[in-house]
Amino acid sequence: MSFWLSLLLLQAAPVVTPSAPPFAMPGEDAVDPYSMDDANAGAEPFTGDGMAKAFGGQDGIRHIVDRLINLSYDDPVIGEIFKGHDEVRVKRTIFEQFCHILNAGCAYSGRNMVSSHKDLGVQRKDMNRLVELLQKAMREQGVGFQAQNRFLSKLAPMHHDIVGQ
Repeated sequence: MSFWLSLLLLQAAPVVTPSAPPFAMPGEDAVDPYSMDDANAGAEPFTGDGMAKAFGGQDGIRHIVDRLINLSYDDPVIGEIFKGHDEVRVKRTIFEQFCHILNAGCAYSGRNMVSSHKDLGVQRKDMNRLVELLQKAMREQGVGFQAQNRFLSKLAPMHHDIVGQ
């Protein structure tokens, strides 16, 4: 290729500028920008890899989250809270949150618990039902009772940021 042709092609090429981090992934609805931080996950991760292993690593966590979200969307008690929300994004961010907290090698890119639950009207009974569905998903995946309880104890304090927002 000649020098002049190369120069013309270079001038015609689009300018690539660094963009802001994506707030929505392909297949998700667009969302307003927000500050991304692992602290938004709402709990400090476990240390070591024991909890991640107890949950079957990232694959096991993904199965649990998929099952939990499917159960939640279909549930007669809490399904209405989920309807109208981007199921793809909900699955991704809850997977990231669980994976981060279980120390399975994921970063959390979602919103903080207060802003992500704002105006949803979540009540204590809704949280209790979600915990029941999570326990069912964890049992089906073969997560031991002690590991389930340790994980739930990490999640429990978040109810202050979720209920009544």
